[in-house]
Amino acid sequence: MKPAVIAVCALLLGSAAAGAAEDALDGVMRSLAARRHGEADFIEQQFLALLKRPLESSGTLIYDAPDRLQKITREPRAETLLLEGDVLTVRRGHRSRVLDLKTYPQLLPFIGSLRATLAGDRAQLESMFRLEFSGSVAHWTLRLTPLDAELQQAVSRIQIDGTGNDLSRVEIRQPDGDRSLMTLRPHAAP
Repeated sequence: MKPAVIAVCALLLGSAAAGAAEDALDGVMRSLAARRHGEADFIEQQFLALLKRPLESSGTLIYDAPDRLQKITREPRAETLLLEGDVLTVRRGHRSRVLDLKTYPQLLPFIGSLRATLAGDRAQLESMFRLEFSGSVAHWTLRLTPLDAELQQAVSRIQIDGTGNDLSRVEIRQPDGDRSLMTLRPHAAP
């Protein structure tokens, strides 16, 4: 085969693969958008350069469309984070603190990436991140790279893995090498 024919074939195959990935990403986003409620148990590990072992916590994550997200940490200490719209309520013991996220813009991309993914809101994701999708609707990986230069100083990449409309893993990598990893599995009713 002539080099020009090989180059055209490679270009066509690459274009077809990109089209298939776009179709799969759209399928995942539709599937996620159709889900109105979800609960998952989580184990979160924070790998920090200062520590020999990761910090670990566990609990339950609850999502109600379109913008309610609750993280109930049971171990090692009880804590509840409740996000409703742009208001974050943090409860530890008998103390409660309410934060308007508009006054904490550095938190929005972290929260926004998870909430927009759960909502299947591709436009919102693309407004904050460059998206790289791999896999199929059945098993997928979404890599999010911040578009904003200021945010890039705090987050180098967010990777979200899932199966159908269930998230299974969320990893946030920082430029300094620190990272957090949240592993999710279907909620086990008590």
